[in-house]
Amino acid sequence: MRVKSTGTVRDYLKALSQKGYLKRKSRLSRAIELTHMPNRGIPVLGVIPAGQPTEAYEHIQGYINTDDLFLGRLSMSDVFALRVKGESMIEAGINDGDIAVIKKQKTAESGAIIAALLEDNEVTLKKFRHKGKVLFLEAANKNYPPIHKAFSIIGKLITIIRKY
Repeated sequence: MRVKSTGTVRDYLKALSQKGYLKRKSRLSRAIELTHMPNRGIPVLGVIPAGQPTEAYEHIQGYINTDDLFLGRLSMSDVFALRVKGESMIEAGINDGDIAVIKKQKTAESGAIIAALLEDNEVTLKKFRHKGKVLFLEAANKNYPPIHKAFSIIGKLITIIRKY
């Protein structure tokens, strides 16, 4: 940083401490502790089948660099990512191996692509549909039938990331 004065360093450390980025212990010259870890990105929590639903479990497999995304005014706590497995959403342009970035929310409009948690702790990526009072999940592949099990919406798809 090319700072020649220890007073300038002291001022920077004091400002960072007041903003809550670090803690300093009094009367110790090198007792500095970071209080905020740097943002690693959007956590990839596991795999989400785009075929038959499978048991849901959370296991962080890595992080998506948020510099690659345009998420508008969403904070990192509002989104998560899942790796797509299967071919039930190929007619919506979602392929096996893609990363689905999901905005956490409990509701969606009919036709939206959502991450759904089924009654037996299974998770899937499908189109949310309702006809009258009947709610169901619909694949974007004619080879997969609709799912008429009880489910809850855990989030809405906001983007797909595909790396080649």
